[in-house]
Amino acid sequence: MGLSLQKGQGLSLTKKDGSSMAQVRLGLGWDAVEQPRKGFLGGLFGGGATEIDLDASAILYNAGGQALDTVFFNQLTSKDGSIRHTGDNLTGAGDGDDETIMVNLPSVNGAVQHIVFVITSYSQQTFNQIKNAFCRVIDDSAGGSPEVARYTLTDQGPYTAMIMAKLSREGAGWKFTAIGQPANGRTVGDLVAPATAVLAQ
Repeated sequence: MGLSLQKGQGLSLTKKDGSSMAQVRLGLGWDAVEQPRKGFLGGLFGGGATEIDLDASAILYNAGGQALDTVFFNQLTSKDGSIRHTGDNLTGAGDGDDETIMVNLPSVNGAVQHIVFVITSYSQQTFNQIKNAFCRVIDDSAGGSPEVARYTLTDQGPYTAMIMAKLSREGAGWKFTAIGQPANGRTVGDLVAPATAVLAQ
């Protein structure tokens, strides 16, 4: 288990020998809140979890806060090939990461200063129906792919999107920062402006 971060905290992505991590994986996950079933049979058999279809995406920004590229379920690879989405999970079912985004840090276009990771609800289900949403960083350039850091969201509310975390250039390396800023939107395009505002803070 990696370092558990609180909202606003960050961690430099460096190895024990001081070198920068090269290949990292961002795992994003969530669970559906158990809903009570209605009627006699519902009371007899208890509640159940509704399927939740959330989408994890990445938005690439330059130092001036201009969005340069997006990676999401309809564009699984960034234009420079450095970031790759492994595909859409339609239910959120199962343990572990629901969606994964791979980042080859040395290959990220030099114009990119920030990579912001967001979660959106295309079906407009709100975060009142979601629990245990998290974003974690795994070092894929190390043997065994250890988890480096994890941010678990504690907030719930009537919003349909979340700006979860970001990777930012820091000297010759990168830094991971937990954000946890609620937003509203169905697709990654709806989150470009709110994420820009967060970067400006």
